[in-house]
Amino acid sequence: MSRIHVPIHLRWGDFDAYQHVNNAEMLHLLEEARIQTFWRPDVHDPEAPPTAVIDARPGAAVVSLIARQEVEYLLPIPYQRRPLDVELWIGRIGGASLEIGYEVFSPEGQEPRLLYTRAATTLVMVELATGRPVRIPDEYREAWEPYVEAPIEFARR
Repeated sequence: MSRIHVPIHLRWGDFDAYQHVNNAEMLHLLEEARIQTFWRPDVHDPEAPPTAVIDARPGAAVVSLIARQEVEYLLPIPYQRRPLDVELWIGRIGGASLEIGYEVFSPEGQEPRLLYTRAATTLVMVELATGRPVRIPDEYREAWEPYVEAPIEFARR
């Protein structure tokens, strides 16, 4: 099982009156982890994960659009200064889409290790000029194949 681990720092603005990460802010945290994992850096970054192959610069001919997101909140996330450990993998690669799985854990090294959130996002590769889905390039598939495992199975449906 190969997953990408992305440390995501919490911001004070991520919290609500109940003193935990707001449900809507969780989508921003997942977005940040997804960008770090799948978008190619503008300049060479030796620390970028091998999955960071999508050209997301302005003017790119093909863009990745979210078609679906599902989030299962398991535990409230309290404020903490150390970054959360967000694990990402690919639950499915289709013709023009892929499903990304996430598990959001307490900071690395914290005991006990707590699983706060499970989520899944379906991304579709779309040609910007036409707005139509396009096949995922072989280059992307090759980079992503080592990170394919079973998709999220949500418990509370």
